Amino acid sequence: MPAQPGAGKPPGPAGVPRYDARPMAASSAHPPQAAARVLYVLRHAKAGSRASEGSDHERVLEPEGRLDARAVGRALTHIDEVPDRIVCSSAARTLETARLARTAGGWEPEPEAQTRLYGAAGREITAALAELGHGRRVLLVGHEPALSELIALLTGAEVAFPTAAVARVDLAIDGWSSIAPRKGRLVWLLTPAVFAARPRPRRE
Repeated sequence: MPAQPGAGKPPGPAGVPRYDARPMAASSAHPPQAAARVLYVLRHAKAGSRASEGSDHERVLEPEGRLDARAVGRALTHIDEVPDRIVCSSAARTLETARLARTAGGWEPEPEAQTRLYGAAGREITAALAELGHGRRVLLVGHEPALSELIALLTGAEVAFPTAAVARVDLAIDGWSSIAPRKGRLVWLLTPAVFAARPRPRRE
């Protein structure tokens, strides 16, 4: 049975750099370099509890989450980081996040929901990405802890980020079929505190 999205993850290995869930924008001192493939990793926006929405798979976004999802779309377009393909898990909250971000950002591609991405671990997501085929700047919308695992696998950096946070990973590959551990570089990590035009409450 696949791991439930959102379950806690064990501490990362010793010596692996950690990127906390603090606001972190791309530094002008380290501008993004050209990459053969770019992967944007977006955690779904804040969703309702399972108790109010039924099954975990069918949980939908809360009003705050919808605002954050739209803010992500506008922010990525504003900094000229527009995806040419969008893939997400089949869960209602990831698909809703992808659709709202797409509309707000004015992006062309329609979100592609993949059942295999729901409950998948980092290595399983990597296998799914290897089968993408087309797309040079792909937005992946998914769940924790799998997204943190994916970034650690691809870049060696341990990340932890809240709902609606998004990271850019540049991949030194000629095609998605060549994706493999340590083939990527974490360029930046943005949280809603950066791109949402309102104060964020502190969460434990």
